[in-house]
Amino acid sequence: MTVLGGPGGAAAPAATERVYQDDAYLSTLEAPLTRIEGERGLVFERTNFFAAGGGQPGDSGFVETADGRQIKIVDTVYAPDKATVVMLAEEGSALPAAGETLVLHVDWKRRYKLMRMHTACHLLTVVCPFPITGAAVGEEESRIDFDIPDASADKAGVTAQLMDLVAANHSVFTRWITEAELDANPGLVKSANVKPPRGSGRIRLVCIGENGSVDTQPCGGTHVQETGEVGDIHIGKIEKKGKSNRRFRIRFGPLPG
Repeated sequence: MTVLGGPGGAAAPAATERVYQDDAYLSTLEAPLTRIEGERGLVFERTNFFAAGGGQPGDSGFVETADGRQIKIVDTVYAPDKATVVMLAEEGSALPAAGETLVLHVDWKRRYKLMRMHTACHLLTVVCPFPITGAAVGEEESRIDFDIPDASADKAGVTAQLMDLVAANHSVFTRWITEAELDANPGLVKSANVKPPRGSGRIRLVCIGENGSVDTQPCGGTHVQETGEVGDIHIGKIEKKGKSNRRFRIRFGPLPG
């Protein structure tokens, strides 16, 4: 679906309050419906549904009306302004009216898998401290592409280092810095070709370990609170995607024997 913007010349709508940036564990939230966007997009004043970005897919789930009717949400995206979160209802759904207050229910089982996976991806960037050329977070498997000068990494060795970081149960937390602070610390950005979004004046950092000593990098995604929550994880495959590009596939569960 194409998410439509507002009419020409109209004042820009207020940005959606993204509650998940401060509390990724909030699976239900009550919020007023601000407007209908396009044919099936729901825009709320605030939301606990993550909008797709940074390699992490958008949340799904359902919203519940005052009379108990449930409307399935199949995806969550940003409007073209990159500040408005649009929750996409299933095609053919009877939509509520603007002004109604609904209860937003995230598909928690799916969200929590994505949280665990996203944190695991950050741990992999600690084990493999090379420029990132691509990434995608999935429920069962994720991938990160690195610009690596040689092919010396092996699945068992990388998996062992990942599990050491998981077992250490490091704290995971967020903090904010200014865009000027990021400019003064360019090494925080690990991606070789995607830069953190700018314009708001603030950059969100995801930090692992005491004072971010294990890892600190810009990220807008959802994460667990401690690395121990990631659980068993392993490198399923390391693929050569170019002269110096290696794709690491991360999967849940112990490394197969």
